[in-house]
Amino acid sequence: MDLKQAMKQIEELMKKAVVATDRHLSELRTGRANPKMVEGLHIDYYGTPTMIKDLASISVPEARMLVIQPWDASAIPEIEKAIQNSNLGLNPMSDGKVVRLSVPQLSTERREELVKSVKKMVEDGKVSVRTVRKDANETIKKLEKDKVITEDQRTKALDDVQKMTDKFCDELDVVRTAKEKELLSM
Repeated sequence: MDLKQAMKQIEELMKKAVVATDRHLSELRTGRANPKMVEGLHIDYYGTPTMIKDLASISVPEARMLVIQPWDASAIPEIEKAIQNSNLGLNPMSDGKVVRLSVPQLSTERREELVKSVKKMVEDGKVSVRTVRKDANETIKKLEKDKVITEDQRTKALDDVQKMTDKFCDELDVVRTAKEKELLSM
């Protein structure tokens, strides 16, 4: 592996950490209906674990209402069970054709708890980015030791990795701020 490939791989891994954190944050219930709240839930569909978004359309007809319309109505009991077993705190209602979810407004205490959860999730994302940095620094030092790169290249590469780390941690802070604003603005 040369330095250019290593740097590209490092950036991809850091980007994945940010994307994963963003995905986890999007699954938090904020008091406003959002399809991302349920689309990642898995159900047992004819013996195969399947995400709800792969077997139903999910729409938001009102600010606090989600409607899940499966293409196969026999999946409705499994969808209801998955929602009840999730930590969303939502109660599904079904008429045999669609599943309706009413998203209640969050209490002030619950909002504050969710803000703490957001901070923890973002900090976990930053830890992931920093772990990638640590592994990257070891890889770069090994490349120098194996005489693949020079000392100057190593110094510049370590500096570049730190700049990437700072950039992705800043992105996570932007995501955290936006999510906190969303939670507290209702």
